[in-house]
Amino acid sequence: MNALYMILGTLVALGVLVTFHEFGHFWVARRCGVKVLRFSVGFGTPLLRWHDRHGTEFVVAAIPLGGYVKMLDEREGEVPAELLDQSFNRKPVRQRIAIVAAGPIANFLLALLFFWVLAMLGSQQVRPVIG
Repeated sequence: MNALYMILGTLVALGVLVTFHEFGHFWVARRCGVKVLRFSVGFGTPLLRWHDRHGTEFVVAAIPLGGYVKMLDEREGEVPAELLDQSFNRKPVRQRIAIVAAGPIANFLLALLFFWVLAMLGSQQVRPVIG
């Protein structure tokens, strides 16, 4: 039973980590004016799928070991003329760097949050006091 808890805990932890990582890319891309076509957590068969008012497709897939954010990009296919200003490859280099770096930065901020929560919870162990 412990092995099952370990596997389930690992999948949940990876799912949270991947979700925050991809959300970092997603959030900065939206702020920079890039059209996001798909936000996916997991690979394989989609379990849940929905669209928001911006036309982004959100997907939760069966295997939670990764994810991706698909943005509008002329290098991947034809882009309508009215959407060229929302294409990733048309953005300035600083914005593209910010979008790419946002995922690891989001993971770092999540780690800081977790360490802060652990520090606030404190330790319930007996102190080794002599005398």
